[in-house]
Amino acid sequence: MKTKVQIHREEKHLTQTELAEKSGLSLRTIQRIEAGNIPKGFTLKALAKTFEIDPESLISNAQENPEIKRAKLINFSALSSLVIPFGNIIFPSILIYKSKEPKAKELGKSVLTVQIIYTFILGTLMIVSPFIQKVFSLQFPLFIVFLVVMKAVNIFIIFKNGLSLSQKSDLCIKLKTNIL
Repeated sequence: MKTKVQIHREEKHLTQTELAEKSGLSLRTIQRIEAGNIPKGFTLKALAKTFEIDPESLISNAQENPEIKRAKLINFSALSSLVIPFGNIIFPSILIYKSKEPKAKELGKSVLTVQIIYTFILGTLMIVSPFIQKVFSLQFPLFIVFLVVMKAVNIFIIFKNGLSLSQKSDLCIKLKTNIL
């Protein structure tokens, strides 16, 4: 993800070296800022003066949209199912209910929909696994395989959505229709 400094630099058609010379900063400082360090003090003022913008607009990227922040919290609260049964439904539900941001509620409902379907599939697999195990005369407990695979899939979904929320401010894995 590009930083504000990198975006402004590219808009002005400057290389990192040219920006360093124009702003009076070192090339290494420019590289660090574009790698994710937040400019402060003299550095922030020098860059703002070079780009002819307000210093606050260079660091506004560091302040994440509160709706997206809340949606990420709702999404990652689904990881509680690793410790608490049905935590992937209980905690996101509470956070959605207490949320005042409409975008966070909408994204949260999409997260919750995926978690409800995941829990239904996992529960179904847990119920049918002994029957499948008996039909195929398997000696190892099949429900453990289903449990580990489904938990891994859920963790993947949660982290993929978290990354997508950070980069695109939207969910990557969601259903076309919301059941809530």
